[in-house]
Amino acid sequence: MDNKEPKKKRGGVSQFLSRFRWLIQAGATLLSNIHLPNLLKGRIYQGKGKAVCVPGLNCYSCPAASGACPIGSFQAVVGSSKFSFSYYITGFLILIGVLLGRFICGFLCPFGWLQELLHKIPTKKLSTKKLKPLTYIKYAVLLFAVGLLPMLITNDVGMGDPFFCKYLCPQGVLEGAIPLSAIDSGIRAALGTLFSWKLGILITVIVLSVLFYRPFCKWLCPLGAFYALLNKVSLFGMKVDKHKCISCGKCAKVCKMDVDVTKTPNHTECIRCGKCIRACPVEAVSFCYGFGKGKENDCPAKKAETAKQKIETEIETEKE
Repeated sequence: MDNKEPKKKRGGVSQFLSRFRWLIQAGATLLSNIHLPNLLKGRIYQGKGKAVCVPGLNCYSCPAASGACPIGSFQAVVGSSKFSFSYYITGFLILIGVLLGRFICGFLCPFGWLQELLHKIPTKKLSTKKLKPLTYIKYAVLLFAVGLLPMLITNDVGMGDPFFCKYLCPQGVLEGAIPLSAIDSGIRAALGTLFSWKLGILITVIVLSVLFYRPFCKWLCPLGAFYALLNKVSLFGMKVDKHKCISCGKCAKVCKMDVDVTKTPNHTECIRCGKCIRACPVEAVSFCYGFGKGKENDCPAKKAETAKQKIETEIETEKE
């Protein structure tokens, strides 16, 4: 009895998190943009909270933003003439990455949630399984646009441009430029070619998000790339009980990040969304936390065999 209770509790937590993920995503988006009245005033919140980074992609220039975007903050520091490297921001990202990995992408990132909402728009959906090589682009964006270019290409006073924020990030246009220009005529008059370029990127991402699942997260997001590098070592991860697993393939079939959790439970592309947990008919997949994640649970073989027989019976019944 004592051994069964913790397992049951873990399974309950995993089911709860996966089932109510959208609620956590909504809450995280609200907390990241808690100063909503500023959207009507056209003013950017500049209080003490802006000295602290939020874990997801959320633009500093958004009037409602309660904290700073880690990518924007990192570029602001490395592009400064006074600093050559951001130890605070890098330490923050490594800490969050080791604690949670791409759980941030699946549960706490406002722009990730927006893409999921757009994907719910009823229309034909396209698979990204044959486009897997595009997932490596985000690592190039992280290395060059976020890291190297702001440090290596500087102006006369030694300042580097935040290349990703300035030229690529669609969240900056969505949360910053559009709300501010809608209120401030001066900002509206100053909009030029760069705004048009980034607006084009935003529109492209929106259209692609309707057709593909999280295209920006999969192919371009440098923050997702950084967390992906730590996915295999993060304390929060996925666990597959090999004794329970009946190799039905349902978990891989429902995964929109093109991951087979039974083969690679902590794949770099796994955002811990929990769809595989809900799809598993024998509760073999679950979230786990701590060292040694991904290892098999202790499960009696007899129980696993019974579960396997049950599923096989259901499959035979469906065929008849």
